[in-house]
Amino acid sequence: METDFFRAIVLGIVQGLTEFLPVSSTAHLILFPWFFGWSGQVDTLAFDVALHGGTLLALLVCFYKDWVNLFLNDRRMLSYILVGVVPAGIAGVLLNKYVESTLRNPLIIVFTLVGFGVLMIVAEKLSRKRKECVSLSDSLFIGVAQAVALIPGVSRSGITITAGLFKDLTRESAARFSFLLSTPVIGGAVLLEGRKLVASPEVHHFDIILAGVIASFISGYLAIRFLLGFLKRHPLHVFVYYRFILAAVIAVWWVRH
Repeated sequence: METDFFRAIVLGIVQGLTEFLPVSSTAHLILFPWFFGWSGQVDTLAFDVALHGGTLLALLVCFYKDWVNLFLNDRRMLSYILVGVVPAGIAGVLLNKYVESTLRNPLIIVFTLVGFGVLMIVAEKLSRKRKECVSLSDSLFIGVAQAVALIPGVSRSGITITAGLFKDLTRESAARFSFLLSTPVIGGAVLLEGRKLVASPEVHHFDIILAGVIASFISGYLAIRFLLGFLKRHPLHVFVYYRFILAAVIAVWWVRH
């Protein structure tokens, strides 16, 4: 049991950091059990989604003032966010089972880490980074990009920040909108999978899940604060290099095992 708690906390920390840094949290939650041979509770989609509950809480704590302002004063931007959420919501409902059964594959992650890493570099090079505000068309474009993040290895924050850069948003503005846009989607996924947890409580160890959720909240909060500050001064390249290195490690590990 102590080993399960340790694994849950480790994965919670990993989830919190990688959910918001553009390196793909889903990929890491698949890869850690694969690398270390972990199985059981911590190697299930239900556990992964529960950890997203911790990062959802981190988002709400970090951006509660933004959400209060959206509901009270900035209804236009709120409507843009709701429009941007639609593509990911539809994709999540239609493709959830396919993602769970087919796409949780380390080799797929190798290609998505590299491919979307290259896309991040292209966006950095081509973007004029002059806009602070998001338009309706920007929101829809970024929302469609967010739907692609269902594929492990893509990274929700990575693809949405990249889409924002292609729309000439500044890095910080793209990241902030990315986090706001992801909040309803993560919340919907948590509610969807949370019903399964409640429906079959005998299958899950909720004390282990809670340990992971607390760890993901703390690390997620720190990751948000770090990334917003980092992007004010630095491009995305360091995260792209990490993606390339991780892809190489996965490929070598796959060949040897």
